[in-house]
Amino acid sequence: MSTIKIGLPSKGRLKEDCLKLFSKKKLNVKNSNSRNYFFQFENNKKYEGIFLHAREIIERLNDGTLDIGVSGLDLLMELPEENRKNIKIMKELKFGFAELVVAVPNDWLDVQNIADLEEVSFEFREKNNRRMRVATKYPKLTEEFFLSRGITEFKIVDSLGATESYPFTGSAELITDITSTGTTLRENNLRIISDGKILQSSACFMISKKFKGKERDLFS
Repeated sequence: MSTIKIGLPSKGRLKEDCLKLFSKKKLNVKNSNSRNYFFQFENNKKYEGIFLHAREIIERLNDGTLDIGVSGLDLLMELPEENRKNIKIMKELKFGFAELVVAVPNDWLDVQNIADLEEVSFEFREKNNRRMRVATKYPKLTEEFFLSRGITEFKIVDSLGATESYPFTGSAELITDITSTGTTLRENNLRIISDGKILQSSACFMISKKFKGKERDLFS
């Protein structure tokens, strides 16, 4: 019998919550504190496990090199639709809660909501002869959200990390980012606009549609 390939987040609270969840299913991970990316479950050789970045779990479920895994809804929804069809959410889990939001610098006093942002975007284009820039790790979701709200005068800037810094280094005017408490945004002099929630996310148990096994009820 072939083994089932499973991917779990490699660090942080998400990893800890996953280990607790699997432990409740009597699937205790060996060497969970090791630097080895690969793992097995105690007394269960049916699975081959690997700790990966949550974004890579999504990519591997998409191409079928993982059978099942735990990752964030936000990362799944960022995939192009044709790739998203390759992954099925089996269950939304009760951890990993976060929101993808639009945030502006605190000194943008005239921007409290999306309507204000739309108005400012035209003024910015007229004054600066260019579109305002939005730094994000979620270009697809950000673009879809802005266009659905009637905002067209913007340019996406792909964030390579520390997205909160972009408005203060001359790299962008505002950002969209994932946050669970908003603390990091506030500490970096950014403010979430009142109707700027793009997506409510949580950790999800997902399965590759290329997988034909019987683990679909693992977390039912």
